[in-house]
Amino acid sequence: MELGEPDESGRRRPVEIPGSEFEIECDAVIMSLGTSPNPLIAATTEGLDINRRKCIVADDSNGQTSKEGVFAGGDAVTGAATVILAMGAGKAAAKGIDEYLSGKA
Repeated sequence: MELGEPDESGRRRPVEIPGSEFEIECDAVIMSLGTSPNPLIAATTEGLDINRRKCIVADDSNGQTSKEGVFAGGDAVTGAATVILAMGAGKAAAKGIDEYLSGKA
């Protein structure tokens, strides 16, 4: 995407760049989107604790949830909040995931 020309209000909107698509081979995907928890996650993930607001319960220091090997952060844990908080949670979860995968946890 790139920013297009300003419209009548002066706002520039994203415009698709044709041919810019690409694929990345990977073993795992870490989702990071939305402003509220997807209810399907808790409904389809046995052993994942959620709170009364339907947010995933996770350790603030490393993102570990009640299900071994599953980490969460950002809006899925706190509900709608700031990008800065989500970025901090992502950083903590990345450290927790690294420690988990390397056997340090």
